[in-house]
Amino acid sequence: MPVGIWLAGELPTAIETAMGGLDPEECDHMAPDGRAVDGTGGVHAGTIGTLDSVPVVLPEADWLTPDQQVRLLAVASAVTGAVRLIAADPGATLRHGLLARLCAVLDHAASPDSAAWAPAGAAGLGWHPNSNLRSN
Repeated sequence: MPVGIWLAGELPTAIETAMGGLDPEECDHMAPDGRAVDGTGGVHAGTIGTLDSVPVVLPEADWLTPDQQVRLLAVASAVTGAVRLIAADPGATLRHGLLARLCAVLDHAASPDSAAWAPAGAAGLGWHPNSNLRSN
């Protein structure tokens, strides 16, 4: 699958699935037989695999600016971190606002309020990040 299609389809789907599936009930625990069970945070391993693929796939997306690549890495990392925090210790994650902090990182990384998100060639067309080319 071409990387552009993956970035525009599979990756956003994985991000949405992971954030929508967070479940504090799916945390690390002891099985009835006494063995340790790693929690999933409510997110399927295939979804985490997609998020973990971002650093490997991004070098192929050479049309993206470094800032755009860093933002994609930040989003994938923050989502993966949220899942792992919920799986490891949901109580502390929620009690100490750790999930809220990761969501703030997501908001910042996904914010188009930066010139880095300007459409290619838009600088000479009077494009501004607060223009009507995006929803406000």
